[in-house]
Amino acid sequence: MQDRSLTRRTVLASATVVAASAAGAVGVTATPAAAHGRDHRLKKILSRMSVEAKIGQLFVPYFYGTSATSPSSFDQERNLRELGVRTVAELIAKYHLGGVIYFSGWTNNIQDPRQVAELSDGVQRASLALPTPVPCLISIDQEHGANVRIGSGATQLPGAMALGAGRSTSDARTAGRISGTELAALGIRQNFAPVADVDVNPANPVINVRSFGADPHEVSRMVAAQVTGYQQAGVVACAKHFPGHGDTGQDSHTGLPVITHTREEWDRVGAPPFRAAIAAGVDSIMTAHLQVPALDPSNEPATLSPTILQGVLRDELGFDGVIVTDALNMAGVRTKYGDDRVPVLALLAGADQLLFPPDIDVAYHGVLAAVRGGEITEDRLDESVLRILRLKDRTGLLDGSPYTSPREVDRVVGARGHRLAADRIAERTTTLLVNEGQALPLRRGRRKLLVTGASPAFPTDETRTTVPELARAFEELGHRVTHLATGREPDAAKIDEAVAAARGRDSVVVTTDNVGATSAQRTLVSRLRATGVPVVHLAVRNPYDIAHLGDVPASLVSYCWTEVELRAAARVIAGRAEPRGRLPVPVQRADDPSRVLFPMGHGLSYAD
Repeated sequence: MQDRSLTRRTVLASATVVAASAAGAVGVTATPAAAHGRDHRLKKILSRMSVEAKIGQLFVPYFYGTSATSPSSFDQERNLRELGVRTVAELIAKYHLGGVIYFSGWTNNIQDPRQVAELSDGVQRASLALPTPVPCLISIDQEHGANVRIGSGATQLPGAMALGAGRSTSDARTAGRISGTELAALGIRQNFAPVADVDVNPANPVINVRSFGADPHEVSRMVAAQVTGYQQAGVVACAKHFPGHGDTGQDSHTGLPVITHTREEWDRVGAPPFRAAIAAGVDSIMTAHLQVPALDPSNEPATLSPTILQGVLRDELGFDGVIVTDALNMAGVRTKYGDDRVPVLALLAGADQLLFPPDIDVAYHGVLAAVRGGEITEDRLDESVLRILRLKDRTGLLDGSPYTSPREVDRVVGARGHRLAADRIAERTTTLLVNEGQALPLRRGRRKLLVTGASPAFPTDETRTTVPELARAFEELGHRVTHLATGREPDAAKIDEAVAAARGRDSVVVTTDNVGATSAQRTLVSRLRATGVPVVHLAVRNPYDIAHLGDVPASLVSYCWTEVELRAAARVIAGRAEPRGRLPVPVQRADDPSRVLFPMGHGLSYAD
């Protein structure tokens, strides 16, 4: 193992890149949203809208249920309690909505592709029944990897940090195009991806593996490629979270983080991926709920800062597309103002789309009162609505039918070619950190394996967890496998059980998830090593886990624990695929974080 002195500050100081070169690296030509040519037609639509309809175009709320008009009675009750209506169709009619967002799990919007497509059609029927009929821009957070909403039936792809490990702009672009093609078939035309934050803080609790990495140049290349892939598929991409959320130790869902970079550091580290996204023609950019004193000494959250949104993003960086707020229910934007004022201040700062207000009625009427009182002029309102209409026009929603096709859903979503491409991409991202004495690949033949360790549930399906799914992947490769999930904090009895299960095995594959200095996962790995059975360590999320584990014969990183990453890791461990990933972040020593254990770019192959 190699030690190199490299602090996080050194990473900041050495990052020098310009966005133009990043965009050029993937062969992208800048195409600003404002240059799109059919504004005369769009202004006619705008002229027919009432003030109430214009305000409704700005909002992108959540709702409950799998159907636009007939959700379950439970979901109707939740809608009534939180939104004041029983269905999303009623919500659209009441507030003239221009957009909605789908979530899995807690909102119960997503079950399977056919159901999602039917939900989208119901949303569009409600939108076209408005006095000024304009199709809805349906959005989602389908970043892939650790943050995914549509699971069953759709193609699962490696997330951002995995793609960063692959270092291939072609793979990043292909992943964006596959995801975008499937989303468009489901009627979803805006995806809040890619993440453009540069993850230079290993303690970041909210971005982490959602970032492409710690090198601004590499992140810029990947962001530009993903923007191109999504938008080639007819889906609005959204670079987030401006002006950069990669160097925070606090989650903006629960507090108001502060970015302490100097202006020069922000120019070198935070800005390049957004410059690259703009050069690549990104249609929308999402704000961050954090303070950046170097950009705005008033310390307003970036979402509410005219200096940052208008002065930096629009005037300096030249972005004239749609600015989307991050979710307005997050604590980071609600620290100083009431829920009626936050959307008003966001609009005055330069935002266009108002995402996920905690109370749609309070937010809507707050904006309406500001327009009627003259605080927000109708001209300012028209600017944002026109930008949103441009997005709808660019995705083809205003031409012909906005409805889905069952045949297209069946043909495109989860297509065999898409899944095969995802498998090959994932193989190229799996990173081999340690391979002492050529412990890997596993010897040929039918090996007796124990798969054990942390077993997080799949992001969209809590019935499927990491350890049994990884065991299944090895079984499909012909191995005899016993599996035992110990959890992230195994107790002494569970560790003893794993140690006993290891006896008589040819190898043990142990998974870890966010190992810390006091984590019981360290004890588990140590006890398994003491059995004398060869141990293969797989970090299923953070590449930083290895710093806490001491010497292990073999260690790999998959960067996430969904099916596609686990299948790829199993194939690499079994020697069916070559490890090609390289660390997109430095891994610092646990005992001395000012020193680096594995530098960015580290990654072994079986030829090494």
